[in-house]
Parts: sequence; structure tokens; C-alpha cells
Amino acid sequence: MKKFLNISISVIILLLVINIQNTYTINAKELPKVTVTDLLGKKINANEFNNDGKPILIDFWATWCVPCVRELTNLDKVYPKWQEETGVKLIAISIDDTRTSKKVAPFVKGRKWTFEFYLDENSELKRAMNVTNPPHTFLVNSKGEIVWEHSGYAEGGEVEIYKQIKDLLEKEKESK
Repeated sequence: MKKFLNISISVIILLLVINIQNTYTINAKELPKVTVTDLLGKKINANEFNNDGKPILIDFWATWCVPCVRELTNLDKVYPKWQEETGVKLIAISIDDTRTSKKVAPFVKGRKWTFEFYLDENSELKRAMNVTNPPHTFLVNSKGEIVWEHSGYAEGGEVEIYKQIKDLLEKEKESK
């Protein structure tokens, strides 16, 4: 029993360390000037993403990525409340390549997700933002600067994302 307890504690500590290593508060940098395409084929430059001075959450995902789908499904459940409380906009960037990108629109429609979706078929934005594996989430402040990022997803991860959004809003309120 004691051995089991020691192993359990070690595993918990290891998971916490891994999670901490995948969450970054970064020096603010602007979104890159890279073109992405919405699900209707309209092109937009990523550095033109706008939310009228409110935060933007950008989530890189793929249809084949099980943790990505879980994360977006869970975010969709809390998104209306988050929008009401914080004004945050969620933008999901699919990194499905040209072979699988045709599946994105029906995939999204079938799940009735309620946020904005864009395609990064050539991985230009993914490379410009140093995304290695999905899911990868960025928080953008009212000035269009990336102020936080997180890689990976574990159940309940949306709690940390919400905390980061609230912290950002508090910092921006204090700086006015």
C-alpha cells in the first residue's frame, strides 16, 4: 500500500511538471502576417484577427487529433458564458493539410461548434507561431499581442485557459 501511494504521488508530480513545462507566459509579440482561409474560402491575414479590443483565444487543432477534438468540444460548452463574461473570441485554426482539409467544414458543422474556424493548409501560420503539435493555444491581448500559450490538453484544461483570460483582463484594466 505504501509503495502504491509513493508511485501515485510520483506520477502526480510528474504530470504537474509536464503540464507546467507546456504552459508559457511570453513576452508580448504580434501575430504574424500569414494568410489563412475561412471555411467558405475567404482569405484573411492572421495579424488582422480582431475582437474590438477584447481578448482572442487562438487554438491550433486537427480533425485527426483526439485531444484537440476533446478540447474544442469542452471549450464549446463554456464558450457562450466566457463570451458574455469576458468578451473573448475563440478562433480555431485547423492544421489539416490539403489532403484532409475538405473534411474540416463538415466535421465542424456536425459538432455544431460555435466559434470561428480557419484553415492553415500549408502550415505557414503553424510554422510562424512555432506550433509543433496540436492542440496548441495562444491568448492574444487587446493590442493584438500574444501574451500566453499552452501546448497539449488534459481534461479540465479549460479552467486554466479561463484563469489566463481573467488575469489578462485584470492586468489590462489596471494599466488603464
